[in-house]
Amino acid sequence: MSDPEIRAIAHEVVFNSGGEPISATDIGELITRVTNELPHPDDVSRVSARLVAGGWPLADPHAGQPTYPDPDAVAASVARLRTLPPLVFAGECDELREKMAAVGRGEAFLLQGGDCAETFDGVTADNVRNKLRVLLQMSVVLTYAASVPVVKLGRLAGQYAKPRSSDLETRDGVTLPAYRGDAVNGFDFTPESRIPDPGRLLDVYHASAATLNLVRAFVTGGYADLRQVHTWNTDFVKTSAVGQRYEQMAAEIDRALSFMNAIGADPEELRRVDFHSSHEALLLEYEHAMTRTDSRTGAPYNVSGHFVWIGERTRQLDGAHVEYFRHLRNPIGVKLGPTASADDAIALARTLNPDNEPGRLTFITRFGAGRIRDGLPPVLEKVTAEGISVSWVCDPMHGNTFEASNGYKTRRFEDVIAEVQGFFDVHRAVGTWPGGILVEMTGDDVTECIGGGEELTEAGLAHRYESVVDPRLNRVQSLELAYLVAEMLRDA
Repeated sequence: MSDPEIRAIAHEVVFNSGGEPISATDIGELITRVTNELPHPDDVSRVSARLVAGGWPLADPHAGQPTYPDPDAVAASVARLRTLPPLVFAGECDELREKMAAVGRGEAFLLQGGDCAETFDGVTADNVRNKLRVLLQMSVVLTYAASVPVVKLGRLAGQYAKPRSSDLETRDGVTLPAYRGDAVNGFDFTPESRIPDPGRLLDVYHASAATLNLVRAFVTGGYADLRQVHTWNTDFVKTSAVGQRYEQMAAEIDRALSFMNAIGADPEELRRVDFHSSHEALLLEYEHAMTRTDSRTGAPYNVSGHFVWIGERTRQLDGAHVEYFRHLRNPIGVKLGPTASADDAIALARTLNPDNEPGRLTFITRFGAGRIRDGLPPVLEKVTAEGISVSWVCDPMHGNTFEASNGYKTRRFEDVIAEVQGFFDVHRAVGTWPGGILVEMTGDDVTECIGGGEELTEAGLAHRYESVVDPRLNRVQSLELAYLVAEMLRDA
């Protein structure tokens, strides 16, 4: 029996269990069905062990899931989620997979950005519009510099849960459960707020639906018109001391648009853009409940987002997240930090993308500015030598976080740029394509990351620090990043 056939049987058991634990009878029947066709009994044990380890809702010590006080309430929320319409469609996921295949071939560049952790209070028209506006501005600059399409992927409409290094948080001698994102509990440091509430899973669905609805309206209703976006960039260059450094590139884009206008070129692509959603698929109750079987192909898709990824803390090869992800047809990603070896990356690729399908798998590296030049080359070289089809994306945020002297969690803009530059330099040396960037950013003028053209200092962090988890680049820093990466792309 082939691996695809084994995976199909595994999918039947794991995904059609209706949210109930997989019984011993189910597992026994599965083993019976494959025993006569597998060449060796060890293979049966392997399949059985993976199903038991990853078959939801069996326990997994690496999963990092919250402990809910009321199992019946969890079951009720999951049951309700299973009845709700999809937030995205399988065909849209397929389109994104094709775009990611182009990224892997060096024919496109990925721009992925949004909040570290979305909040329910942040689901407003202004917040969504401002974030989308800056992402569109960044994409225009990158497209012109790279001379290839930019795949636009929002870190939004689902990024409501965060893994935490500790289950508890202590303030002034009081210890409470850690804040795990609005999907799990409240940010207020009170016993009532910090109790994990499965009803919030339904709030995630509705908040994500509202966000996606607004984004779709913006990108198809004229807000994303290339000429309008360029006007915003021109205003940034003229009115910002930071932006004036990039006046030459803005002028080049302006001349290109003027030429197109002069010859009467007005393609549909100038007036609307494709925009997809993504998030870390951390909470297995939610993600499993939002998994549907595609009526066209019978394949399983996560319909809570077009692109989902596994975090650095939950990428264990025998863990529940890898087991869940390997069944999905969505394009997927895996975070690789400084502890990831080349063998780890290869094993993940062979498990998550056994058919080596282009566009299926993205490795998102997060080494840190001081480690990228030493840590990435051995992984990149060995994965490339193995002929593995994968897109490479740089997350320059998570490896560069530190606590400022005044207690604020922050990042240096210069460290972010240094990691992206290191990412580009390593790929140039190996002869591979630096496929994209993933940044935590906002469209607002917050003060969370120090440095940059505005020269924000630690003392200025308190002025407008709004993030509930990790610091984000503000509007000006995000646009400055885009122009600097554009210069790197010209040299790539």
